[in-house]
Amino acid sequence: MDTRILVVDDERAITDLVGIYLRNEGYNVTLAYTGAEAARAILTSEFDLAVLDIMLPDIDGFELLRTIRAEHTYPVIMLTARDSQTDKIEGLSLGADDYVVKPFRPLELVARVKAQLRRYTSYGTRAAAEDTNLLSVNGLTINRDARSVTVDEKPVRTTPLEYAILLYLVEHRGKVVPVEELFRAVWHEEFMSTSNNTVMVHIRHLREKIGDDAQSPRFIKNIWGVGYTIE
Repeated sequence: MDTRILVVDDERAITDLVGIYLRNEGYNVTLAYTGAEAARAILTSEFDLAVLDIMLPDIDGFELLRTIRAEHTYPVIMLTARDSQTDKIEGLSLGADDYVVKPFRPLELVARVKAQLRRYTSYGTRAAAEDTNLLSVNGLTINRDARSVTVDEKPVRTTPLEYAILLYLVEHRGKVVPVEELFRAVWHEEFMSTSNNTVMVHIRHLREKIGDDAQSPRFIKNIWGVGYTIE
């Protein structure tokens, strides 16, 4: 299957170099050098992943991310020139899947792209099966074959990471899942000092989508100092 990737950065040397590396891996790559070009591509073309620079001269990467998340769940990797926790939290809150800080090695970005695409293939929405394999909890239903989520029979659009979090918690229903375990299971990376914030932001975003109140949760309960559970 042809894998389509959008790369947006106003530094042409970076954009072109990333394009070369990704095309060498066999990906179909669309390059954009302004936010306006990227916005047109997002609205008129189908992609499987986007790499967005935050600092663009016209429309910033966060606004492009909002445009993507209004209609699409494919992975988004943000490029930032500063290792700012505030930028990361804002991006994660809007639905970003990963961050790469400049300057970076092109091979590092390629590895991140491959990791996100693997996750999307496993947890995303590109492949759907005819048979159903349903998990239901208190009106929340996950169709593992179709990789879909509904709440009270209404569809909920989730990113691959949000879907993976929800699926893991539902599959371990009744067990308190430690934050470290959840992070390793979903991100497939070692738990670090900033990983807890990453999980918290995604849980908060997921709760908003499924209509879950953190103070009086219907689905995801936070066991302070331990982790999360769906009973």
